[in-house]
Amino acid sequence: MGLSRTSRSTSHHHRSLNGLLSTQPLEMKTRKVFGISMSLILINMASIMERADENLLPSVYKEVSEAFNAGPTDLGYLTFIRNFVQALSSPLAGILVLHYDRPTVLAMGTVCWALSTAAVGASQKFFQVAFWRAVNGFGLAIVIPALQSFIADSYTDGLRGTGFGLLSLVGSVGGIGGGVLATVMAGQEFYGIPGWRCAFIIMALLSLLIGFLVFMFVVDPRRIHISHAAGESVERDYLLEKGNVLSSSVWIDSWIAMKAVIKVQTFQIIVLQGVVGSLPWTAMVFFTLWFELIGFDHNNSAALLSLFAIGCATGSLLGGLIADRVSRIYPHSGRIMCAQFSAFMGIPFSLFLLTVIPQSVDYWFTFATTLFLMGLTISWCATCANNPMFAEVVPTKHRTMIYAFDRAFEGSFSSFAAPIVGILSEKIYGYDPKSVNLTTGSTREAFALSRGLLSMMAVPFGLCCLFYSPLYRTFRRDRENARIAGLKEQEMI
Repeated sequence: MGLSRTSRSTSHHHRSLNGLLSTQPLEMKTRKVFGISMSLILINMASIMERADENLLPSVYKEVSEAFNAGPTDLGYLTFIRNFVQALSSPLAGILVLHYDRPTVLAMGTVCWALSTAAVGASQKFFQVAFWRAVNGFGLAIVIPALQSFIADSYTDGLRGTGFGLLSLVGSVGGIGGGVLATVMAGQEFYGIPGWRCAFIIMALLSLLIGFLVFMFVVDPRRIHISHAAGESVERDYLLEKGNVLSSSVWIDSWIAMKAVIKVQTFQIIVLQGVVGSLPWTAMVFFTLWFELIGFDHNNSAALLSLFAIGCATGSLLGGLIADRVSRIYPHSGRIMCAQFSAFMGIPFSLFLLTVIPQSVDYWFTFATTLFLMGLTISWCATCANNPMFAEVVPTKHRTMIYAFDRAFEGSFSSFAAPIVGILSEKIYGYDPKSVNLTTGSTREAFALSRGLLSMMAVPFGLCCLFYSPLYRTFRRDRENARIAGLKEQEMI
């Protein structure tokens, strides 16, 4: 027997009242500043801190090398440990976001990486640095996929490239800030404490502050969409259902989501190119050391890296904007063409930077111009193709999972790039850590390191460009399948 009309009316009244009460704090949290939601502002601030944290250690490789008597191979292992742990832990972000609001997940990861960053600054032994870098990777593994899916849910298909471009742009501001802060502070002392250690502690305190603000004031886009599109009663039912799933079938639900993501061919192809295409970016952590070996001082090295970062930041936004436009004309292939152009440009720029320009401090402006133009053209792939396409080939609820697994596969393989650069430089090209002159640079060691870098940049860029090609066949089909699955989910709701 169904409910009487009076009972249904009373039930509907109570649901409406409960929904109104539950959405009042939501409306307070979703207020806007200069037309931009508070949530998006704080999410972008979290991205700034995340990128700043990533750039800290590579910016002070020279000081860490001196403090712990470590060569390029040892320094490469520090990057490897952080990236490898981050890759292995990334699927955890997908599992957590299935059952918790993303602001909570982001705050957890931010606290984890902030505490480990402070611990690196306080470490007295090399193995302690290695351990805390691993913990740092665990925190970043939770944060990055959650950030990416948050942006994917905040923009429509035709504007997603721009959204990811803006996230990358503001994140790069943090990367520049972190790199410059660490590089400039590295050569000084504050109250008897080495400057590079102070930089790590300052960054940790700022990260903790941002993590707290994210937890308090950011609203998950899924809650907003459910509240406004489906009504308050559906939001309540959704949250109740979410609680039941959490208590009974967390791992079953997560396993289903994992299988659904891994079976998508577009995902498999993008991961394949990403495994190869992320090798050069991991190898680039040695740029600061390379410039200092050439003979550039801290300020000149920081300026060169900043110009490269500015080029990459601008290029990320430019690539997203161009791909959004091109995808309106060629909806099934526009993003792929933009990505292949960007990957191909890495080949001539790597050759010119590492082999053509004389490795001398007299060529600072040549290095600066090359690095800026290089960053402007090689940084499109993630914002113009990978991240927007991931959002279109799986249902909405699986977006964090697909970003998490992308980081898992790409990060686990690309993490080997940094130690390989160190091994090639030392074993094949003759880099000798003991003969490095920390004040005037070492031409021989700079040459050896440049050849190690070239091996891990030019060839991977070419393979990356080639591996995008199968997407011309698979992307259209997978996108249609995801749309059909999304429509079925809406009908069930």
